[in-house]
Amino acid sequence: MGKPAEAVDQRPPDQAKMERIVSLCKRRGFIFPSSEIYGGTGSVWDYGPLGVLLKNNVKHAWWRAVVQQRDDMVGLDAAILMHPRVWEASGHTKVFTDPLVDCKQCKQRFRATDIEGDRCPDCGGELTEARPFNLMFKTFMGPVEDQAAITYLRPETCQGIFVNFKHVLTARRKKPPFGIAQIGKSFRNEITTGNFTFRSREFEQYEIEYFVPPEDADRWFEYWVQERLRWYLALGIKQQNLRLRPHCEAELAHYASCCTDIEYQFPFGWAEMEGVANRGDFDLRQHQEHSGRDLAFFDEAEKRRYLPFVIEPSGGVDRTVLALLADAYEEIPGGRGAAGAEVESVLRLQPQLAPIKAAVLPLVRRDGMPDRARAIYDELRRHWFVDYDEGGSIGRRYRREDEIGTPFGITVDSQTAQDGTVTVRDRDTMEQVRVAGDRLVEFIRDKLGEC
Repeated sequence: MGKPAEAVDQRPPDQAKMERIVSLCKRRGFIFPSSEIYGGTGSVWDYGPLGVLLKNNVKHAWWRAVVQQRDDMVGLDAAILMHPRVWEASGHTKVFTDPLVDCKQCKQRFRATDIEGDRCPDCGGELTEARPFNLMFKTFMGPVEDQAAITYLRPETCQGIFVNFKHVLTARRKKPPFGIAQIGKSFRNEITTGNFTFRSREFEQYEIEYFVPPEDADRWFEYWVQERLRWYLALGIKQQNLRLRPHCEAELAHYASCCTDIEYQFPFGWAEMEGVANRGDFDLRQHQEHSGRDLAFFDEAEKRRYLPFVIEPSGGVDRTVLALLADAYEEIPGGRGAAGAEVESVLRLQPQLAPIKAAVLPLVRRDGMPDRARAIYDELRRHWFVDYDEGGSIGRRYRREDEIGTPFGITVDSQTAQDGTVTVRDRDTMEQVRVAGDRLVEFIRDKLGEC
């Protein structure tokens, strides 16, 4: 299903397309710069009315695929604030760092691994020697800001799973192989951010920690690489824009014996959406040693005790949303039959993921059409998020909905009063069919299917 990195054609970066996607996201209410009225907060983003729907649909599709439809997975929602010793045991307080360099002339700061040569990419000035910079946000818990009150905003969600491993094992009577899945916010004080929501300081992850007998780890690692790739394809992402990139030994994290990234070809180039790693028993062993608690699993059938190995598929929700937007975004020169249109943009999102499932449009504002359209709108929004729009020409209203990815346009016209049917227009094909008004829910449900 996947192609190795060297087998995929390389496209040059398309910064202009990226800028148009960013513009659409702000203009139509997908994603806004955080606190923009005060000048913005560096690389922090707010999801608007359409963005939050799209993001929730993505999370629902993930949860349904990896938890609801499996009998070897359970869910968890661990706290963002954890005991500071968690981060000592995991190694984050010592090794969760990036090499930082400063420009002696313009005072800009950069991640050393992003710089080619020894001069500033902004002004050409001389750079300082690289020094380690811890990426965790530090804060204080309680009324006194002293050393004993220091805690951190979690930089990843997985440690909440590891410290609850034994609780889940007991409460749900599970045994390896089984997994714990979670979606949640993480925070990293990144030195270098950019490419819109791709790398930001506050982001959302979906992670699975899949616990297996040590001797089965290699087999489950390969399984999860293919299973996660299959899920992205099921979301409708084009296969030519996806690839698998195994990590070389030099770039492996200290806890991982192997890791493969699922990468997407964004307008700015190939970049990671999700990584699948074999973490061995590193995490459970570290927490067992630092907490003094026994985290081993006892296999009654084989009468042996062991620390399970962990296979970790860890993906970015924000990166997936960005990939879906980039993959679905299409520009049509001259529009699709619209008089005077230069370029029409369409978001060809899968109907299941589209923020708005249908738009109800009275052809004109008379002859009872708005009243009938309002009644249809009220019925449909009991099931899905839908739009109602009676402003402007019908063609202009169709194009507004195309631009936000709405798969179905439902037009109430003069024939509706005669026989109760409406016109349903397909976003992608622009084909129109007549459907009985009392069958619209069934019609749309059949078209939506499931992710």
